[in-house]
Amino acid sequence: MLELKGVTAGYDRRHPVVRDAHLTLRPGEAIGLLGPSGCGKSTLARVAALLHRPDSGTVALDGRAVTGFRHRAPRALRIGVGVVFQQPRLSADPRLSLHDLVAEPLRATGRRREAAAAVAELADRVGLGVGLLGRRPHEVSDGQLQRACLARALVLRPRWLVCDEMTAMLDASTTAALVGVVEEYRAETGAGLLAVGHDPVLLGRWCDRTTRWEDVARG
Repeated sequence: MLELKGVTAGYDRRHPVVRDAHLTLRPGEAIGLLGPSGCGKSTLARVAALLHRPDSGTVALDGRAVTGFRHRAPRALRIGVGVVFQQPRLSADPRLSLHDLVAEPLRATGRRREAAAAVAELADRVGLGVGLLGRRPHEVSDGQLQRACLARALVLRPRWLVCDEMTAMLDASTTAALVGVVEEYRAETGAGLLAVGHDPVLLGRWCDRTTRWEDVARG
């Protein structure tokens, strides 16, 4: 279970963007978090993904209280969460080929030998042509790069997925394809999903239930 209790977070302790947030995600469940731009959804998503330390409150993952975030988070917890951001060009190292981008988490966790097979399998799964794997981010479209970023999020087979406006910059066909990949993965693994967005129709179709920002936190 992924639990956030009384989470207050931001980038300036005097002016937090998230206040007293409560959210519970169970294994296999898909929750949509719906809210307008700028309300604090992305900050809360980063806390849930163990990428941002809250100013106060608690985060628990698989029954274990989280005491470190980003590189200070225990590896067993850190690799259990896969995250896909809204803007792939801001979350991808421009120096890496798409192959190396997808393989990056494996190499960071000492599993280099698995990279070739894992990248090939995931490239096929997300609809990323093999001929694109040698290209760098500036040589592909936003949709192609987001496919690579989704593959990167799945390469360690996480138990939890956080998709923060994953499809906001994509066309309808790419959106449908990537949502389909996430749902296929969840059906295979029982992973829980937190999907953050501002489109009630998409979240309503994608998730088991949708909760509004004002019911989760005080912005």
